Amino acid sequence: MKKTSNRLLNVLFAAIISTMVVGFTIPAAAAEPAEQQGLVDTARVTFESFMADTNQAWLKENLNQAKGLIIIPSLLKAGFVIGGSGGSGVLIVKNDKTGQWSQPAFYTLGSGTFGLQIGAEAAEVIMMVRTQKAVDALFTSSFKLGGDTSIAVGPVGAGAKSNIVADIFSFSRTKGAYAGVSLEGSVISTRDKWNEAYYGKAVSPVDIIVKRSVSNAGSKALRASVAKVAAGK
Repeated sequence: MKKTSNRLLNVLFAAIISTMVVGFTIPAAAAEPAEQQGLVDTARVTFESFMADTNQAWLKENLNQAKGLIIIPSLLKAGFVIGGSGGSGVLIVKNDKTGQWSQPAFYTLGSGTFGLQIGAEAAEVIMMVRTQKAVDALFTSSFKLGGDTSIAVGPVGAGAKSNIVADIFSFSRTKGAYAGVSLEGSVISTRDKWNEAYYGKAVSPVDIIVKRSVSNAGSKALRASVAKVAAGK
C-alpha cells in the first residue's frame, strides 16, 4: 500500500514538473518576432509594387546605383506622436564588392508633418540611399534629414530624368498614386528593441549591415527581390 502511494506521489510530482516546463516554454514561443517579420514581408510587397509601377521607372532603372534602400510601407499622418507623423521601416545596404544586400535593420521615421495630399492619411515610401555619407549617417542612433545629409524628391513619371544632386532620393505614393512627400527635417532613428527581437540578441545597425554578425532567414525573399531588380533581371 505504501509503495502504491509512493508511486502515485511520483506520478503527481512528474505531472506537476511537466506542467511547469510547458508553462515556461509558452512565453518563449509567444516571443517570436512576428511583428518584425510582418514589417519585413510588407516591405517586400511595397518594393515589388513600386517596381511594377510605370511611374517609378526611374527608381527601377537606377536601382543598381543605390548604396541602400529604406522601405517604409506605411507613413502615417499623426501616427508617430500626438500632432506628428511617422512610420516604421527597414534599411538594407548593398555590399559594393559582392553586390549582395544586407539583412534588414529596423528604423522609425518621424516628423511634425509630412504634408500628405489632401484627404490622404498614409503613404508608402522608399528612400534610395545614394552616398556612403548617407549610409554612415544611418549607423548613428538618430539623425535629421536635410542637414549634413541632403534629401530630395526623386524623379517620377515616364521618361523621368534627374540632374538633382542629393545623398538620398525619396519616392512616395498614396493610394497607388504619386504623393511627392517632402521628408526634409524628418528624424530617422534606430529601433533597437526590434533589431534585438528579430535577431535574438542586442545588435546595432553596424553589427547587422557591416559586420554581418547576425541573420534571419525570414528576410531572404525581400533581399532576393531587391537583388533581382538591381541586377536588371
